[in-house]
Amino acid sequence: MQHQSADLEWRNGHIPVARRFDDPYFSLADGLAETRHVFLGGNDLPARARPGFHIAELGFGTGLNLLASLAALPDMPIRYTSFEGFPMSAPDMARALSAFPELDAGALVTAWASGARSFTLGQTQVEVIIGDVATTLPAWAGRADAWYLDGFSPAKNPEMWAPEVMAEVARHTQAGGTFATYTAAGAVRRALADAGFTVTRCPGFGRKRHMSKGVMP
Repeated sequence: MQHQSADLEWRNGHIPVARRFDDPYFSLADGLAETRHVFLGGNDLPARARPGFHIAELGFGTGLNLLASLAALPDMPIRYTSFEGFPMSAPDMARALSAFPELDAGALVTAWASGARSFTLGQTQVEVIIGDVATTLPAWAGRADAWYLDGFSPAKNPEMWAPEVMAEVARHTQAGGTFATYTAAGAVRRALADAGFTVTRCPGFGRKRHMSKGVMP
């Protein structure tokens, strides 16, 4: 199956911006701090993690969220599944991740460059599912304990945040599972609440006043 690759321009030399969505892949201020605040903090990680814990993600992008999770959960055998519509090339991934020298990106970039989309990093089983999330997520057999909802801005990439997709996120969440996202857009919060999550708006990262998190009762 043919899929479209990421179409990038670069800001400040190392921040990739998706031309298709006119949106950067991570915070211009500090992408790693944003990931830690929104996705780790919003899902109460690492406190909730245990062997076999399953993180799922909409929007693999540069792999930054994966690497930040591995750094926060060293030696914890977990699973990480990500859904990506427009995969980045390995050289672009390496260039983007060079902005975060404290993260060990080498093994990820090597696996990605080999064409592998299912691989092991340390104790973590990683699978990146390529294609349109409206098709790939409904077909997925897994259930996550924590979701990172990290698609491009809902205003610029509405398909990723459609109510039908948010309903599939809910359907693929364990009881007691959680989600976190940088966006506090009302339509997204309503869709997640309608899908069954108890949704909370909380302080965002940097200039973003609010973000959203939630739990599946």
